[in-house]
Amino acid sequence: MANERLPRAVCALIDRILVGSHAELNRLFLAAGAPGPPPDLTHGRKWKEWLFSAGNDPNVDILSFLGNILEEFMDVPPQDENSEQFARWKENRERVAQALEDIGLRYYRFGRVLPTGQTPTEPQTFIVREQHDPPKPAEIEELLDILVSGLRRAMHPLTHRRKGAQVLSFSTEYDVQDLLHALMRPWVTDIRPEEFTPSYAGSSTRMDFLLPKYKIVLELKFVRDRNHAKKIGDELIIDISHYQQHPDCNRLWCVVFDQDHLLTNAAGLKNDLEGQHSTKDGSVHVKLKVL
Repeated sequence: MANERLPRAVCALIDRILVGSHAELNRLFLAAGAPGPPPDLTHGRKWKEWLFSAGNDPNVDILSFLGNILEEFMDVPPQDENSEQFARWKENRERVAQALEDIGLRYYRFGRVLPTGQTPTEPQTFIVREQHDPPKPAEIEELLDILVSGLRRAMHPLTHRRKGAQVLSFSTEYDVQDLLHALMRPWVTDIRPEEFTPSYAGSSTRMDFLLPKYKIVLELKFVRDRNHAKKIGDELIIDISHYQQHPDCNRLWCVVFDQDHLLTNAAGLKNDLEGQHSTKDGSVHVKLKVL
C-alpha cells in the first residue's frame, strides 16, 4: 500500500472528520509528513486535495502519514460516553476503520496503520516500516527539526495512558522543556540547561538549553493565554538581543508551543524573526518553530 494511490473517497472521508483552523491543520499535516507548502485552496477543498496529493507522492510513507493524521481522532474519544458528540465520534471512527479495511489497511492505537493481516507485534511489521522510515539524522539541525516537530506526537502516549497508569500533563513551560530535554539526551551528550546570557539593557536571562559543541541555543516559549500570545514576539526580540552577545551561540532555535492555538499570525512572526540578526554586539542566526 505504501506505493499505491490513496483513493479520493478515503481522502474525502478523512477530510470530513478533521476539525481545526487552517493554521492548526497546516501544522498537523506538515508534522505528519505531508509535502509542503500547503495548497492555496478554500477550507472546504484544501484538506481533501492535500491528502490525495500526499497519498500519491512516492516520497511519502503513506502508512506513517495516515497514522499521524488519524492518531488523535482515533485514540481520543469525547469524555461523555452518553453524549451525542460521543455517538457521532464512534460512528465516524467506525467509518474510517471500514474505509481503511476496504483498501487493505488497519488502524492500531498510537497512530499505527498496517496492512491487513499484520499486527504491531509481528516481526515483519518492522521490516516493512524500515523501508520507508526517514534515515537517521546526519546533522544536528536535522535531528532538532525531527525532535521539535514531533513534540506533540511524543506527548500523546503520555497524556493518554493505559488504564490505571498515571497520566502526565504538559500544562506549563517547564513540562514541555523537560520532555524536549529527555528527547535530546540520547542524542546529544553535552546539554547545558538554564545557563545565563550576557547582560542586555541592564538585565540577563536564562537560556533553556545550550548545546556548546554545536554553538546552538534552544529557547522554548509556552503560550499561556491570549494576552501572553500578543507579547511572544516582543519577548523573542529581547531574547535574540541577549543571544547575539553569547560567545557559544551562533544559532538560536526559538520553539513556541502554542497548545491552544492562540497566536493569530504565526506565519508573520516566523517571517519577521527568522534569519540572521547582526548588531555591533554580535550576530546570531534564528530559526522559529511554532507548534
